[in-house]
Amino acid sequence: MSESIAAGESTTMAAVVQEHYGAEPEGVLRTARLPRPGIGPGQVLVRVRASSVDRGTWHLMAGLPYAVRPVSGLRRPKLPNPGRNLAGVVEAVGSGVTGFAPGDEVYGTAVSAFAEYATARPDRIAPKPTGLTFEEAATVPVSALTALQAVRDKGKVREGQQVLITGAAGGVGTFAVQLAHAFDAQVTAVASTPKLDAVRALGADRVIDYTREDFLAGPRRYDVIIDIAGNRGLRDLRRALTPRGRLVITGGETSGRWLGGTDRQLRAQMLSPFTGRHLGTFLSSEHADGLHDLNALIDAGALSPVVDRVYALAETAAAVRRLLDGHVTGKLALTLPAE
Repeated sequence: MSESIAAGESTTMAAVVQEHYGAEPEGVLRTARLPRPGIGPGQVLVRVRASSVDRGTWHLMAGLPYAVRPVSGLRRPKLPNPGRNLAGVVEAVGSGVTGFAPGDEVYGTAVSAFAEYATARPDRIAPKPTGLTFEEAATVPVSALTALQAVRDKGKVREGQQVLITGAAGGVGTFAVQLAHAFDAQVTAVASTPKLDAVRALGADRVIDYTREDFLAGPRRYDVIIDIAGNRGLRDLRRALTPRGRLVITGGETSGRWLGGTDRQLRAQMLSPFTGRHLGTFLSSEHADGLHDLNALIDAGALSPVVDRVYALAETAAAVRRLLDGHVTGKLALTLPAE
């Protein structure tokens, strides 16, 4: 069914607009008034109360690596803005939608989520954890789902294992540290000097300052390495694994315009059958089942988002700039006022 708008209610909304690709957010992202989206069968209209930025935001904004453009748009972006995370309140539901009703507080992923309203698929959203604010909840979906799949599904982390997590103070990393700790592993977290205390507080048993020492040097070997930072060679990472260890690559260098680090991930998968170790990567999937699993962990107190700073929607470019400058511990949220 189509969305109905009450008499006197605005048919437009505030939204971030991206009309072209570019690596610098200040020259790409701006705010404007756009028509409110309608909804069709099988869709949920969400009044967005908060969103968040992550590395995927930059990739969609910049159109880099070029490998993303067949999906995002060859010459210019197909979508109004690169937002994907949201937390908010259901405004309306389309025909065939069950399990959601107007007024429900939800969180999850959608396209063009940097806006006051966004349409979402029912299988991409879930009830918002009651113990989180909208801003906290909006930082969870993409990053925590990636961490869950890296630690639990691909890394197969178990009790007592030695687990190394690079990029431990970032959006995915702060969730990965908590998850590995929740699974009773012995966690070694790699971060820079100002962020060591933060990752230690998340449950890391050992922290390494990569600015002062080589975190792969020495005799210690790891059952699982979750490589989020993506700035060390496969040979070095492989040597730091136990004979049957697992390397899970969740990030990579972003400087390559064509592949942007995905070549390293492909090489790991090709090399894996010949090493005795499992070297691999994955494409994170965004689905409600994973969000329900995260809800259980959040409700149990085993997982909590680390929010570095909250920006207004009009400050989205500044939020992306802070992310690119590398000053963030955890996540950056965007907040939108309630009606």
